[in-house]
Amino acid sequence: MLVEEGLGADVSTLGELRFALAADVPPDRIVVHGNNKSDEELQAAAAAKAALVVLDAPDEPERAAAAGIRHVLLRVTPGIDADTHEAIRTAHRGSKFGLPPEHALAVIDDARARGLDVAGLHVHVGSQLLDPAASLATVDWLAAFAARARAELGWTPTVIDLGGGLGIAYHEDDERPDPAQFARALLGAQARAWALHDLPPPRLILEPGRSIVGPAALTLYRVGAVKDASETTTWAAIDGGMSDNPRPLLYGARLTAVLANRVDAEPDGSYGIAGKHCESGDVLIERATLPRPRRGDLLAVPATGAYTLGMASTYNGVPRPAAVLVDGGRIRIIRRRETVDDLLRYEA
Repeated sequence: MLVEEGLGADVSTLGELRFALAADVPPDRIVVHGNNKSDEELQAAAAAKAALVVLDAPDEPERAAAAGIRHVLLRVTPGIDADTHEAIRTAHRGSKFGLPPEHALAVIDDARARGLDVAGLHVHVGSQLLDPAASLATVDWLAAFAARARAELGWTPTVIDLGGGLGIAYHEDDERPDPAQFARALLGAQARAWALHDLPPPRLILEPGRSIVGPAALTLYRVGAVKDASETTTWAAIDGGMSDNPRPLLYGARLTAVLANRVDAEPDGSYGIAGKHCESGDVLIERATLPRPRRGDLLAVPATGAYTLGMASTYNGVPRPAAVLVDGGRIRIIRRRETVDDLLRYEA
C-alpha cells in the first residue's frame, strides 16, 4: 500500500531488505542502513541494486566497495540530544550510530578514494519526537558540516537524508504533532541553512515511519481474569502483553484503551491492564479509565501500528497475533496468527 502511495523503504537488516523486495518496493526507493552490516547484507544490497547504502563504520568503505556497492551516504553524529526516551536517542555524543565529525570526514575521503559515489549525508536524531527543536538544530549543524566538508575535502553532498522520528499520540493527554507542519519546518530550515552557507540545494529524503504506520493500527485483546488486588488496584488480565507490545516495559510508554464491545458504556473507574507473562513488569497500562472489565470483553488499544508486532517475541511460548486489514467493513488477513505448532517446528 505504501509503495502505491509513492513511498520507499528504509531497511537496516537483510530481513528488512527481503521484506521490502517482497512488497515490490522499487530498488531505487530503498535505502540500506545498519550500524553493523554483515558482508552478506552488503552483497544483498548490491544484488538488489538498492539506491543508497549508508556507511556507518570506519571499515565500511572497503567492505562496501568489495561487495559491489556504488552509491552511498555517510551517517554523521552531530552530538545533539533529542527530547525523547534515552533508549531511542540516536544522535547524541557517544551514540552507537553514525560517526563523529572528524571520523566522518576521514571516511568520506576514504570512500571516494575507493571509487564509491558518496552522494551525501544522513542524520537521525531519535524517535518519538514531539518537539521539532532537535531536528531543526540538526539541520543547522548539518549545513555547517557540509560546508566544512566542501572546504576540507572539495566535496559537496547532493543528497541529504534528514531521518525521521516524528512522534504520535499514544495517550489522550499526548501532544499530536502535525506531520505536514513538521515537514514544512524541516524543509524551511534546510533551505535557509543551505543558503547561509552558499550550498547547492540537495535532493532530500525524509523518513516518516511511525507517523504514518503508528496511528494506522490498533490491537484487540480478550479480557480474562479480573481481580481486586487491593483497595486501590483492580487488574484486568489480557491474552497478550509484553510479548506483543514491549514498549511500556522498554520505554515507559503510556497507552490508552477502550472496551470495543461496550464502547458506549460509561466508565466507572481506573483499571490496570496486565499481560499474561511471568513478569510483574508485564503491565500494558497502569491506569485505564473504563467500565469495569468483564471476562470476554474486547479491549482495544490504539496507535499500535509501529514498534509493536515488529518487536514482538514468543516469550512464555505465546504465539504472535494475526494482522487484519480493515477498510469500509471489508477485512483481509495480511499476517496469519502464529500457532504453538509453528513454534515447535524450530525445536530439535
